[in-house]
Order: sequence, then C-alpha cells, then structure tokens
Amino acid sequence: MASSSTGASLGSSTLQNSGSEGDLHDHVMDQRKRKRMLSNRESARRSRQRKQKHLDDLMTQVCQLAKENNQIRTSMNMTSQVYLNIEAENSILRAQMAELNQRLESLNEIVNYVNSTTGLFGLGDSTQTTHDNSLLQPWSSPYMNHPIMASADIFMY
Repeated sequence: MASSSTGASLGSSTLQNSGSEGDLHDHVMDQRKRKRMLSNRESARRSRQRKQKHLDDLMTQVCQLAKENNQIRTSMNMTSQVYLNIEAENSILRAQMAELNQRLESLNEIVNYVNSTTGLFGLGDSTQTTHDNSLLQPWSSPYMNHPIMASADIFMY
C-alpha cells in the first residue's frame, strides 16, 4: 500500500504541476490579452489623433478658402464697378462723337453752300478756299485738340 500511496502522491503532484502549468498558461494568456488590449487602445488613440489633425487641417483649409473667396468677390465687385464707370464714360463719348459728327456735317453743308454761292457770284478768294478746305478735312485742323462741349465734363465723374 505504501507503493499505492506513493503513486497517489505522485499523481497528485503531477496534477498540481499541470495545474500550475495551466495557471501559468492562463497567466501568460491574460498578459498577452492585456498587452493586445493596451496596443489596441494606443492604436485607437493614434487613429483618433490622426482624424482630429485631419479635421483641423480641413477646417484651416475651409477658413483659408473662404478668405480667398471673399477677396475674389471684393476684387470682382471693384472690377465690375470700374467696368460700369468706363461703360458710362464710353456712352458719353459716343454721344459727344455723334454730336460732333452732326456738327461737322452741318459745317460741311454750310461750306458747300458758301462755295456754291461764291462760285455763282465770282467772289472766289484763295485764302477763303484754304480755310474752307480745313473744314472739309477736320482731322488735319490745328484746332483739333480744343474741346467743343465743355458741358460734357460734368458727366465725367
């Protein structure tokens, strides 16, 4: 019986050993689990930080683009205003040109009438015809740069 009691004690020490190994194995597995959990938490934290940084970068970009958009709008508004002013000035200049063309036509008609009547009466004067020719060719006149309509200046600005 002593041998059986020795076998029983041997069996119980083997059980204790396997129990210790089981505990050790469980302990190692628990540590691995904890290590993996910590690693996952750290990875999740880094992922949240990357997301937050990306969001902050996008918000900065939105602010920058909004600022540029406002600058472009301001520039467009100023350019539109300048365009409208120039268009109004061009309109005035076109009206002045039409009036000047009409005056020129009237003066040319007067010159033609005077020339035709002086030719009838034989009162032709060489200095008179030289002066009359300058009216027929207004762009070669020495008085070309003189303003005719001073009242148009009030419409300029």
